Amino acid sequence: MTYAIVETGGKQLWVEPGRFYDIERLPETDEDSALDLSQVLLVNHEGQVTLGHPYVSEAVVKARILHHRRGTKVIVYKMKPKKKTRKKKGHRQELTRVLIESIELNGVSLATEEPTAEPTTSVEGEVAGIPEDGE
Repeated sequence: MTYAIVETGGKQLWVEPGRFYDIERLPETDEDSALDLSQVLLVNHEGQVTLGHPYVSEAVVKARILHHRRGTKVIVYKMKPKKKTRKKKGHRQELTRVLIESIELNGVSLATEEPTAEPTTSVEGEVAGIPEDGE
């Protein structure tokens, strides 16, 4: 199993190829564009661990931006008993969803995203197994 630990948005993430992650909003980036995460702290490839000090040189995690979104709402409710003082605030974090495509070390791709099986298309004239003439 190949994975990497990268730093983005002030947080550290354990990432694997073929999976998507929500990270802090990346401003000035377009959807469906490529992204290179170069702040890689650790790379593990089949038990061989490469540890950076603080970052692994020549290590890059290739990702694709799927879309920008907002996280779940967090409610903050403050109340002082017997004072009739109440404050209710909500917050939704701005996020960017990225799909990890590959992990590269020294220009060599260690692991790539497994291609997903394409859905099969039905034969023309048939929809969900029903013949076109209605029989």
